Amino acid sequence: MTDSARTHVTTHILDTSLGKPAVGVTVWLEKITGHDSLFINKSITDADGRVGKLTPQGVASGHYRLYADIGAYFASSHRETLYPLAIIDVMLCAEQSHYHLPLLITPYSWSTYRGS
Repeated sequence: MTDSARTHVTTHILDTSLGKPAVGVTVWLEKITGHDSLFINKSITDADGRVGKLTPQGVASGHYRLYADIGAYFASSHRETLYPLAIIDVMLCAEQSHYHLPLLITPYSWSTYRGS
């Protein structure tokens, strides 16, 4: 792998309790180094629940955390939630050109997987 290798991160958030995209969810990405973190970028899900430009220049290999403020999303429709923040803790390899990290949410659960 070269020092210039970069990968891109996208996400798609679906509210499975409603069977709809989760619109207006604030998401952000941080790089984790030991006990420190470095803010990379922040975005908001679009009308389809997607964020496609979270890492427009790409990111190097390493340990990252993708955060989704699902508490504010549920509060905006007057729904309680057990999990105010979903955190996807992930190791990325820049030799992979793209990581799609979908998030499936309900007021009382969330899950993720590596999408395509």
